Amino acid sequence: MGLGNPGESYRRTRHNVGFRVVARVAEQLAIFALRDECGSRVGAHGDWLLCQPQTFMNRSGSAVRCLCESHGIETPDVLLVYDDIHLPLGRLRMRAGGSAAGHRGLESAIESMQTEAIPRLRLGIGAPPPGLGDEGLAEYVLSEFLAEEAPVVAEMVERAARAVNEWLTSGIDSAMNFANAPEMPVSPMGDLPDGAKSE
Repeated sequence: MGLGNPGESYRRTRHNVGFRVVARVAEQLAIFALRDECGSRVGAHGDWLLCQPQTFMNRSGSAVRCLCESHGIETPDVLLVYDDIHLPLGRLRMRAGGSAAGHRGLESAIESMQTEAIPRLRLGIGAPPPGLGDEGLAEYVLSEFLAEEAPVVAEMVERAARAVNEWLTSGIDSAMNFANAPEMPVSPMGDLPDGAKSE
């Protein structure tokens, strides 16, 4: 489940890289028929669901809980993908759980699911300029990436899609080994699930 905000005006913002990763995985898995369910855009590939909540970031938890309850999904089988200002631009971090560290979308999910043990993949969007208050921070995460940042972001989305695929096919330990590696691989995408296409 990629976290972000719906609507064209948010599509290229820092806060929406989670959406971009899910869209890339859906493209690789040839999932083009999306449906509306639980306040989300949902696509299916076998037993897997790829989701983009349309509830806006701060209310993502209601979509997470609704989809889990509707499909009988246990919390360890959920992967949240979202932006993180505490990571340098382009870095990935995957964990099996932990606190929200101030991320409102994750806070909402933790509150709705009543546990911090939700697997997550964090996408580094870079730290905001120093001295910003809450309003300035909101403007930063809702801003678009700079032109010079675009190649790094594109590579991060590709690597994050690979990490999601690794999680789907091989489990969280293998995915963490990939996502948390000190030097991220820049080679082409590895093996994808049956029916997937790498471009």
